[in-house]
Amino acid sequence: MQSLEEMLVKLETADNSTKNKIENIIVDQGTEVVPELVDKLQVVKGIKRGVVAMSLIRIGEASVSYLKKAASCNKDFEWVAKYLISEIQGVAA
Repeated sequence: MQSLEEMLVKLETADNSTKNKIENIIVDQGTEVVPELVDKLQVVKGIKRGVVAMSLIRIGEASVSYLKKAASCNKDFEWVAKYLISEIQGVAA
């Protein structure tokens, strides 16, 4: 199995079909990949950031506690975490 880092590198040149496949692979890894996704979300940009964020949303409730913890340690990340949590929980930000 490819590492998250390897998959994110592939996104740099991926078409939409490949992007969707990579996102599905990430989501299929489930909750075990959440801590690494939250860490990556704080540093990646562009398409990588979008795929990481959507993966966290799709993984769902298991992402919330990690997002809250990251937001408490990184005030610049707080608004991103709040937005994703609102998407996961289906409430207005």
